[in-house]
Amino acid sequence: QVRLVESGGGLVQPGGSLTLSCAASGSMFRFQSMAWYRQAPGKERELVATITPGGRTNYADSVKGRFTISRDSAKNMVYLLMNNLKPEDTAVYYCNVHPDGLDWGQGTQVTVSS
Repeated sequence: QVRLVESGGGLVQPGGSLTLSCAASGSMFRFQSMAWYRQAPGKERELVATITPGGRTNYADSVKGRFTISRDSAKNMVYLLMNNLKPEDTAVYYCNVHPDGLDWGQGTQVTVSS
């Protein structure tokens, strides 16, 4: 079975930084694009960033210039470096295959607050 495990979330002050990690099994990262999503309470899940097998990236306008997605395909790992965090970044963050995702993991909570 495919498994996705997100980690690294927590509480951070506005303007702070946080790095999220995603570990996957049952997939072949060398041949699949990956993505980070987030979902705030009462809102739809939204796409945050994508990365191709070759390392090309794309970002939502709301995070462009602040977040960086990266991958280590040999380890089936994906990362999200988040800088200059804002309260509106507060959400549960998920990773998945893009665009045709697998079963969702539990996500990791990111809370940006003073």
